[in-house]
This record gives sequence, structure tokens and C-alpha cells, in this order.
Amino acid sequence: MFKKVVPVCLAAILLAGCCYAQKRIVWLDSDTANEMDDLYAITYLLKDAGVNVVGLSSAHFNNADMLVGEKWHYYPTKNINTVQLSQDLNEEMLKLMGRTDIPHPLGGRGTIGHAWGGKEPVLSAAEKGIIATVHQLKAGEKLDVLCIGAASNLASAIQADTTIIPHIRVYLLAARYFSDRKVWDKSEFNVRNDLNAFDLLLNCKGLDLTIMPINTAIALKFDRTVCRDNLKDKGKLGQLLYNRWDFVEAGQTWIMWDLALVMAYLDPAKAEKISALVPPENDAREISVYKTIDATKMQADFWNRMEGK
Repeated sequence: MFKKVVPVCLAAILLAGCCYAQKRIVWLDSDTANEMDDLYAITYLLKDAGVNVVGLSSAHFNNADMLVGEKWHYYPTKNINTVQLSQDLNEEMLKLMGRTDIPHPLGGRGTIGHAWGGKEPVLSAAEKGIIATVHQLKAGEKLDVLCIGAASNLASAIQADTTIIPHIRVYLLAARYFSDRKVWDKSEFNVRNDLNAFDLLLNCKGLDLTIMPINTAIALKFDRTVCRDNLKDKGKLGQLLYNRWDFVEAGQTWIMWDLALVMAYLDPAKAEKISALVPPENDAREISVYKTIDATKMQADFWNRMEGK
């Protein structure tokens, strides 16, 4: 695993010839059924010819509101299975985009550990799929794992098999970071849905970790009318993307949190990245953080991609 013996001269030739052809290998983990920006993020990623998407796993979006509320968006909360809802929508998206060839395993139903902490993994097809994909990498390759929901599946994979750590790069939409004060705020939806997973990743020595804080992603906003006008002739996929506005009762504008992370990952020129220390309660180390994004260019590029440009 991870090793391949190639003569030095031949290796140099191969490296020179493939520098421009080699695609980044991507696994997207998404709580797709939670709101609406996940669908736009999946669409944009799958329309990118410059990456090799090898997995789309479903993430849960369990939260305390479901214990007391009668519905979450239009979902009745009684006996709700949030990861299955995400799984169903992932499968629908892949069918509409003609990409059912992409593995799309079901994620775990809840957090790692327990309500009081802990690291016990949640066994699932997604956790096993991430591990298996890493072990299939060729020498020099890495798997880029993008989590746009709670990071339970990835944290479970790492906890179950720590040997994957040097062979993955992780990108999270999570928390808030105030660069002027160098202060973190973990009181954020994705983190709240699995604080244990977030802390595990922050504490994971040697893990290549980049975070898109939500106070950076907030700059990327879409207008409902613009979406209607741009999606009306995009068939069933366009209809699904636009109808999601009503489903989540989005109003006239919506912050495209998840899309911001995916677009910043795909095109680093659209975002400014800095180094930051993890929160003081975590094991001291530096990670990467997106400080700013170019929301105007991101908006334009999304619609250009929808037009096939």
C-alpha cells in the first residue's frame, strides 16, 4: 500500500509528463438534505473536469431542535433519519447528472463518541469507503476530503484507521475564526452537530487541515430571482436546484456556505488562505484557514459553469 518502486530516471520522466494531466482526487461528504447550498456545491464540483470525484457520502444533520420541533424545514421530525434523507438526495443528484458511477455510500446516523465526549467511531459504509479509497491510492497520490456537514464520517475513518492520515488532505466548513483577534468560535451548526469529530480533527497530529469559517463563507450570497432566471432552462437538475428555495423557506437571498468551500478548494485564486493556531483547548498546532473569498467571481463562475463555459 502507498508504495511503488519506479527507476529514478523513469520516475522523473513520468513526473514531468503528468504534472499537468494529474487530477486531484476528491471525496465529498455532504449533509445534502439539510438545506439547499449542498446541492449547488455538488453540482459545481461534479461539473469540474479538473478533478476526479471518487466518492459522495451522506452525512447526518441531527440537532437539538429536532427533539422539540414538529418539523425541520418540511421534514416531520418524528423518527427522522437525517443521514438517509441526505443519502436519498445524493442519489437523486447523481442520477440527474448522469454520475451514478461515483461511489455514494451511506454515512453514520450520528456523532462519534457520546454526548459527553469520546472518540468511538460510528461504523458506516461511508467510513469504510473513505478508508478503502485511501488504501487504493497510488504512490504520491492523496485523497482530498471535503466535509460540508458534520465531520462524523471522516473522523470515524481516522479513528478506525490512523494510517490514512498522511495520505489525506481535509477541508471543512466549520466554526468561525476572527483573524484580527486570533479567536475561534465553535458555536456553529456543523460543529454543534459533532463537536467530538471537530475536536478530533483539530487534535490530529500530522493531518493536513484547512477550514472555511462561516464568517468567511457568509460573503457568498445568491439571489432567488437570479437563480430562477438562470435555472429555468436547465432541465430537471435546474428545477431541483430552484425548487429547493421553497423547500427550505429560503426567502429572497441565501448564503451559499457549502459552495464557498468547494469553489475556494477548486480555485485557490478565489480565496485568501492564512495559517492559524487551533483553539487553545485543543492540541497546539497550526492549520490553514480561509480568511476571505472573492464572492463576485464565485457567483459569476457558478453561472458560467451552469452554461457549460
